[in-house]
Amino acid sequence: MHEKNNYKILLDEAWQKHLAPRGLNAPTVISAFAGCGGSSLGYSMVGFRELLAIEWDNNAVETFKINFPDVPVYHGDIAKLSIEECMKLSGLKQPGELDIFDGSPPCQGFSTAGKREFSDDRNQLFNEYVRLLKGLKPKIFVMENVSGMVKGKMKLIFAEIMRELKASGYKVSARLLNAMYFNVPQSRQRIIFIGAREDLGIEPRHPKGESKSITVRMAIANIVLGEHEKNETHLTPLYQKYWNESSPGKTIGKLNQNLRLDFNKPSKTLQKGEGNGGVYHPSQCRSLSKRELARIGSFPDQFNFIGEKRHAKNQIGNSVPPLFMKAIAEHVRKELLTRS
Repeated sequence: MHEKNNYKILLDEAWQKHLAPRGLNAPTVISAFAGCGGSSLGYSMVGFRELLAIEWDNNAVETFKINFPDVPVYHGDIAKLSIEECMKLSGLKQPGELDIFDGSPPCQGFSTAGKREFSDDRNQLFNEYVRLLKGLKPKIFVMENVSGMVKGKMKLIFAEIMRELKASGYKVSARLLNAMYFNVPQSRQRIIFIGAREDLGIEPRHPKGESKSITVRMAIANIVLGEHEKNETHLTPLYQKYWNESSPGKTIGKLNQNLRLDFNKPSKTLQKGEGNGGVYHPSQCRSLSKRELARIGSFPDQFNFIGEKRHAKNQIGNSVPPLFMKAIAEHVRKELLTRS
């Protein structure tokens, strides 16, 4: 891992790898629930060629297209995407040809930050992921979801999901991983499913994390705010009062999900929506800027978010951090695909 003041260099180098040209023999990936492209960027950073991204949110699609101009996008409801159209859009000739099918089905129904409703309709989008998995028959699949899936009554849903994935013809391994051990300056625990098609005879395994984490200080070093950003990060008088009454690493205001960050630790998990888990600067009485949030999400400075700060915050909060997925993709490419 790069030394503590070289986090930006790490991101810049990974961005250059993303920009590098791909040969036709590069490993392939299709991303479902692609969002603004966090997972896609991680795969691209280790040389994958993305054949198709699937996403319905307008703002996320705009951001994706400007950062991945050569990747086809299915902009619409995944439930309406047939296997035949998916094959046509991606250029696949037959099932079984794709290397990796990636996806992070919307997870609000599983989240520990919500009520974790057992019958939440949003959990049913997992079934659309499985439908495409069965139709595409990729060599490997990678699926990410929140840690709440393995807590309390949600363990029943976890068991059901494992049965469905295995019944689709895959050997499956699931493990809780924290992005902070994979060069992401954010404590973000997620469950990662990795499946290998049974006929390949491969046992799926997970990558091992780094021993040192990147702190908020390392992440947002050398970022200078412009006038527009100063306006975007300005706090109301009430929240200025809350910030001043708090200290680094402590919650602010009446919501215990709002946190004044500590320079010497990774950030808490970034979440969608400023009012649902806002993060605030450790030493300046303000919220974080769009670029600071992006750094904590492990997005390089060159990544362009379309829209206002709130749009970027939503996209970053919904994304798999690119450097987290980079580590997973690198592991899968070296340890699994080379054996297939």
